[in-house]
Amino acid sequence: MMHALVRRIGRYYAWYSLGFVALVLALALAERAGLSPRWIGQIFLFASIALYASIGVLSRTSDVSEYYVAGRRVPAVFNGMATAADWMSAASFIGLAGTLYYAGFEGLAFVSGWTGGYVLVALLLAPYLRKFGQFTIPDFLGARYEGHVARMVGVCASILASFVYVVAQIYGVGLITSRFIGIEFEIGVFVGLAGILVCSFLGGMRAVTWTQVAQYLILIAAYLVPVGILSYKTTGNPVSQWSYGQVLQNLGVKELELFSDPREYEVRAQYRVRADEYGRKIQDLPESLLVERQAQVRRVNELRIQGASARDISQAERALRDLPRSADEARIKWERLRQESLLRAEPPYPHAEAHPGPDTASRSRARNNFLALVFVLMVGTAALPHILTRYYTTPTVAEARASVFWSLFFIFLLYVTAPAYAVFAKWEVYSTLIGTPISTLPAWVASWGKVGLVRVEDINGDGILQLAELSINSDAILLLLPEIAGLPYVVSGLVAAGGLAAALSTADGLLLTISHALSHDIYYKMVNPQASTQRRLVITKSQLLVVAVVAAWMASLRPDSILFMVGLAFSIAASALFPALVLGIFWKRANRWGAVAGMLAGLGLTLFYIVRTHPFFGGSMAEAWFEISPISCGVFGVPVGFVVIVLVSWLTPPPSAEVQALVDDLRLPDDTHPARAGG
Repeated sequence: MMHALVRRIGRYYAWYSLGFVALVLALALAERAGLSPRWIGQIFLFASIALYASIGVLSRTSDVSEYYVAGRRVPAVFNGMATAADWMSAASFIGLAGTLYYAGFEGLAFVSGWTGGYVLVALLLAPYLRKFGQFTIPDFLGARYEGHVARMVGVCASILASFVYVVAQIYGVGLITSRFIGIEFEIGVFVGLAGILVCSFLGGMRAVTWTQVAQYLILIAAYLVPVGILSYKTTGNPVSQWSYGQVLQNLGVKELELFSDPREYEVRAQYRVRADEYGRKIQDLPESLLVERQAQVRRVNELRIQGASARDISQAERALRDLPRSADEARIKWERLRQESLLRAEPPYPHAEAHPGPDTASRSRARNNFLALVFVLMVGTAALPHILTRYYTTPTVAEARASVFWSLFFIFLLYVTAPAYAVFAKWEVYSTLIGTPISTLPAWVASWGKVGLVRVEDINGDGILQLAELSINSDAILLLLPEIAGLPYVVSGLVAAGGLAAALSTADGLLLTISHALSHDIYYKMVNPQASTQRRLVITKSQLLVVAVVAAWMASLRPDSILFMVGLAFSIAASALFPALVLGIFWKRANRWGAVAGMLAGLGLTLFYIVRTHPFFGGSMAEAWFEISPISCGVFGVPVGFVVIVLVSWLTPPPSAEVQALVDDLRLPDDTHPARAGG
C-alpha cells in the first residue's frame, strides 16, 4: 500500500515538475521576444505563490491529526523532501552563499554544523520522538517530566527560537519581493506574508507538507541551474561542484594581484582616516553634533545662494534631515559608521585561507569561533522544534529513520553547491567589475543600490572602482549572481522563485510550531482540555495570524542579516531544549525539577550573552567571553543545561516508575505503544 502511495504521489509531482520547466522555457522565449524583466520577475513570484496557494486550498482540513501531523501518513522520501524544504530556509538558500563569499573557509562552519546536526537527529532523537507519538515537542517534555511546568518552559523556548527564525524568513521574503516586484522593502514583507499564511492557515501540517515538497523541487532547481550555467560558461564543465576548484586556484592569483594594488592601499588608508574622524566626533559629543548641524545648515544656505541645481540642494537638505537628533542617537549611528569604515580599512584575506588573522591571537580567535559555531549549529539542528515535529508525520519509526536519510541527501545537494556559488560569484566580481570605470558600471549596481543592498563610493576620486569601494550585502550575493554574470533575466527570476520557496517553506513550518505551542500545548493541554476539535483549530489559526503579523513587523525593522538571526535561533534551541530532550530519552534519573532548572539555566545564560554582546540590544563584543561571537552563544548554554539537569536531578527525588518505564519503552525496537499510539 505504501509503495502504491509513493508511486501515485510521484506521478503528481512529476507532472508538476514538467509544468514548471515549461513555464521557465516559455518565459525564456518571451524574454528573447522582448518581455520586460519586471514582468518576468512578477510572473515567477506570483505564479509560485498561486501554485502554493492551490495546494494549500486542496489540502485544507478540519481533522486534528491531519492538521497537526498530516495524519501520520507521509512516506519517508516525501517527508525527507518536505523536511529539506522546511530546513533549507532563506538562510541556507540566500544567506549561505553570501557568507561563504565573504568568510571563505570560515563559512564552512555552517555547512559542517548543519549537515552534522542531522547525524545527531538520526541517532539521538527522531526515532524515539516518533515512537512516543503525540503532536509537539512540549508534549514530550510534559509527559517525560511529569507536568505542565516542563511543558510551559518548553513552549516558551520553542516559541522564542521559532520566532527569531521566522523573522529571518520573512525578512528574506521582503528582500525578494521588494527587488523583483519593485516595491518598498517594508511593503514587500507584508505582501510575502500573504503567501506564507495561505498554506499553513488553511491546512496545517497536511497542506504545509505537500506544499513543501513542491517548494523543494523549485528551490533545488533554482539553486543548481544558474551555477551550472555559469560553471559551463567559465570552465566548460556544467558540474559546478567539480569545476569550482579550478576557479578557486585562479581566484587565488587574482586576489594577490588586487590586494597588492597601490590604489587599494590608498583607499583603505582613507577609510581608516574616516574611522578616526568618527571616533573623534563620538568622543566630542554633544558639541560635535552641534558643529555638524551648523555646518550642514551653512552648506544648504550656500547652495541656495549660489543657485545650485535642485538635485544638489535636495541632497544637502536630505543630509541635514538625516543627522542624528540627539547625542545618544549620534553615538549609536557614528559608532556603526566607524565600524563599517574600519571593516573597509582592513585588508581582505585569501578566500581559501583557514582561520585567517594578522597574528597568532587573531587566528586562534577565528579557530575558536569556527569550532563554537559548528557545535552550536549541530546541536541546534537536533533541537529545532519545527524539524523534530516533521518526524511525527511518518507512518512508523522505521519510516522516521529513513526520512532522516532522505532529508540529509536532499539537503546535501544544496550544501555541496554553496561553496561553488561563492567562488564563482567572487571570481566574476574580481575579474569583471573591480578596476572598471565607475561611470560604466552595469545597471544592476544602481537597481540593487535602490534597495540598499549594493553601495559604491569613489572615496579616492579616481573614477575607478577599487575592491574596498564596493559593498554588497551578503544576503544579495546569490540573488545577484545571474546579473553579475550577465545571464538572461529569466535565470534571475528562477533564483528569486527558489529563494521565495525556501523562505515560505520554512516560515510555514515555523509558524505552525508557534501556533501549535500556543493552542495545543497551552490552551488545550493546560487551559481547556475539553475543547472541541473545531475550537482548537480556530484558536490555532487565530494565534498563527497574530504571530505572523508581529514577525513581519519585526522583520521590517531589519534587525540583522538573515544568517545571523538564524544562528541565534539555533543557539536558543540548542541551549534550552537539547539537554532536556537527550537526557529525557537516555537517562531515566532525569526528573522534572532537573529539566526545568536546566532549560531555564541554559536559555537564561544564552539570552544574557546575546543582550550583552549584540549591537541590536546595545551590547558590545568588548563584553564577550573568550571573544566568542553572539551567534555562537549556545556554546555556553548547552553545557550549563546538561550540568544543571544532572545536579538538580541527583539532589531531588527520582521520577515515577511509570516515567522510567516510558524511557525504557522508548528505546525498545518495537514500533508502537498502545498508550500513546496516535496521540
